[in-house]
Amino acid sequence: MSAGEDRNVDLFVIGGGSGGVRAARFAAGFGARVAIAEAGRFGGTCVNVGCIPKKLFSYAAHFRDDMHDAADFGWTVGETRFDWPTLIANKDREIARLNGVYERLLANAGVEILRGHARLADAHTVEVGGTRWQAKNILVATGSWPQMPSIPGAEHAISSNEAFALERLPQRAVVVGGGYIALEFASIFNGLGVETTLAYRGARLLRHFDAELGERIADELAKKGVRLRLNAAPLSITRSGNGTLEARFSEGPPVAADLVMFATGRVPNTHGLGLETAGVQCAADGRILVDRMLKSNIDSVYAIGDVANQHNLTPVATAEGMAVARTLFNNEPTPMDYENIATAVFCNPNLATVGLSEAAARKRFAAVDVYRTSFRALKHTLGETDERLFMKLVVDATSARVVGAHMIGPEAGEIIQGVAIAVRLGATKAQFDATIGIHPTSAEEFVTLREKAA
Repeated sequence: MSAGEDRNVDLFVIGGGSGGVRAARFAAGFGARVAIAEAGRFGGTCVNVGCIPKKLFSYAAHFRDDMHDAADFGWTVGETRFDWPTLIANKDREIARLNGVYERLLANAGVEILRGHARLADAHTVEVGGTRWQAKNILVATGSWPQMPSIPGAEHAISSNEAFALERLPQRAVVVGGGYIALEFASIFNGLGVETTLAYRGARLLRHFDAELGERIADELAKKGVRLRLNAAPLSITRSGNGTLEARFSEGPPVAADLVMFATGRVPNTHGLGLETAGVQCAADGRILVDRMLKSNIDSVYAIGDVANQHNLTPVATAEGMAVARTLFNNEPTPMDYENIATAVFCNPNLATVGLSEAAARKRFAAVDVYRTSFRALKHTLGETDERLFMKLVVDATSARVVGAHMIGPEAGEIIQGVAIAVRLGATKAQFDATIGIHPTSAEEFVTLREKAA
């Protein structure tokens, strides 16, 4: 194929992350002719610098607690030592395997794979490496990118992208932010033996979650040894001659560190895509504006995942990719439903949630009942670990439906995933109560909560 030669497809996907790959695969399976362009590694943020390596790092960090707890059960644990290069090498091997899996899935589905940066020339034309492709439909799935604050010395800091490829583990780290990425990396560094400070400009962590989750997880992180600095907006970073960084904040003394990481939000990755040339409308933050069918203002251009900024989670992006494929090529118009999407924060301890926070429920319903409990897990009763689980159900008092479920504790994500099915199906509190629990587990507490909170 010579440069400049036109090619024709039914769907051209820009971006080989989870959502783009899902859309391409299933569109091809429905009989569409599909091409996909990716300038980097397949798998997107999730596989390369997000969910997967982050969860692997989280496992590594949790082993410190596991080895400590083992002694309470009679195990003699010898001297332990953590080797950062081993973790990085093993992580890189697994990510490379997943990159290959994604590419093979596309190839086996008959998708044309293009390596290079793609941009829109018009509403039906995509350019990649000098070649023009004509597409009946174009799907933009280019994800998002970490946002760095504009403060003096910001160039001395890293984002979560670079955190996955550090040559050496720092002795002292400052993580700036109060969202899930900040909490997860604070727990990772702390669990791996790094002296860790978590600084956030707000008064409460996880401001988009139920308020009690943010308050209680702060207590648990502090118990683990994370140094919290709330109401502390970053002002500047300076580097001394010996390489030491000094981070200054709006409140409190400066903090000396070997590494400063910003986890202060992400922005849609729309720069250089030619969207303005095609007439695609974007919001002030760069996200592509789409309707419930994930279509932009241009009938031939769709957008999914973080670049559309509807609900930035990998399973949401894959569901959106599937919805676009069904709508366009399976005669099955599929609008997205963003209600009751479960999510987890893999800090230590884990945190997970589905449905409405208590505050959101009180705004939506005339009356709300709340059930909560906090206790030490059975695993910790033989030792002195003072970690406490927290569980909370939010109920619409009129219909008796459980409209929110929230948890802090080991394997919270695994537990809430099951609870999410019940919440999604509109289960009532009476139906929760009628469910016989599995004993002894932490999860059974969700079906034994009987007393309303005052």
